[in-house]
Amino acid sequence: MTDASKTSHEVTLSIVVPALNEELTIAEFVEWCQEGLRQAGVSGEILIIDSSTDRTPEIAQAKGARVLRVPKKGLGRAYIDAIPHIRGKYVLMGDCDLTYDFREISQFVEALESGNEFVMGTRMKGYIQAGAMPTLHRYFGTPLTTWILNRMYGTRYSDIHCGMRAMTLEALKRIDLQSQSWEYASEMVLKAGRLRLKMSEVPIHFYKDRPGRLSHLKRSGWFSPWQAGWINLRVMFLYAPDFFLFRPGAVMLALGLSLTVLLVRGPVKLGPAILSLNSMLLGVTLSAIGYMAVWLGLLARVYHDFNPRYTQQVLRGWSYNRGMVLAGALSAVGVIAETWLLITWLKSHLQLTAISFPGVLGLLMIILGFETFAFTLILHMIAGTQPHVQK
Repeated sequence: MTDASKTSHEVTLSIVVPALNEELTIAEFVEWCQEGLRQAGVSGEILIIDSSTDRTPEIAQAKGARVLRVPKKGLGRAYIDAIPHIRGKYVLMGDCDLTYDFREISQFVEALESGNEFVMGTRMKGYIQAGAMPTLHRYFGTPLTTWILNRMYGTRYSDIHCGMRAMTLEALKRIDLQSQSWEYASEMVLKAGRLRLKMSEVPIHFYKDRPGRLSHLKRSGWFSPWQAGWINLRVMFLYAPDFFLFRPGAVMLALGLSLTVLLVRGPVKLGPAILSLNSMLLGVTLSAIGYMAVWLGLLARVYHDFNPRYTQQVLRGWSYNRGMVLAGALSAVGVIAETWLLITWLKSHLQLTAISFPGVLGLLMIILGFETFAFTLILHMIAGTQPHVQK
């Protein structure tokens, strides 16, 4: 039985698990955890974050677990609420439904003791009991969303939805969970990658539900797996400014400026093709959208602030004064070009006999000048809300 009087200096591993009406499995689960701690040879505690309406908390306490009673607000919220109450140096998470084998926690402890900050369990490289995972999840949903996250964040996970995972308490605090529901799992793994935590995977055993127990996804209805997949994708998108904005924007900006500058003196013949006004307008469009995307990606990086050093470099390189000077210079070039076009128009008795390609470039400079002004303001507004940024 875990001694609840131990201080944080005496507890090596905290097993932190949410529970919602699990009176059928909670007693054996606590026994599994106690056996796992003995086999791992570490001091530990079992902390149940409980929102049950049945006898789950009473059974857990009788078996020697600590119980933190919280309102039912979702899995992510349960872990957020638990953080101030965790006593251990390391934290092991999972489910108390006996689908994850908490008797086999020594490999997680070994991985953490060897210097890893974040250790994922993987069912795909371990053992999956027949009937434990729906076919759609095993061969489509989990591989697909894992592949998407790996492509977006440059990680190498094999099973991002595995609920059994361990990390240092310091890493859990740095991850700064915001998700309230199922998407906490994806937020955790992607932030671990963004924060460049030292990571590893360990294979685990995954069992099917005990007879008489209905999983929470099934309790919520047939639509819940699709809803879970959608909200997991949503959180992936929210933390991926590089993938969706910065890099594509940089490509569009480079192509757009090249095309626009190429045509500033007029049409250009490239083999059988003639690039003219339509091509220049395409260049202006690509430039404006690309520049905006680059800025939005940069602002997202600074807002999430996974790398404080990067944030400081951006603010030093793009100071408020430099941003305003560049915005003014771009706008001035555009105004000069448009003023020249206006004078020409007036001299031509309010008629233009030819397309003014420099005038199109001038419009682009005005657009980029305004975007630079606006994004410089937003950049320093965001930076002003971050306590570690030097004002």
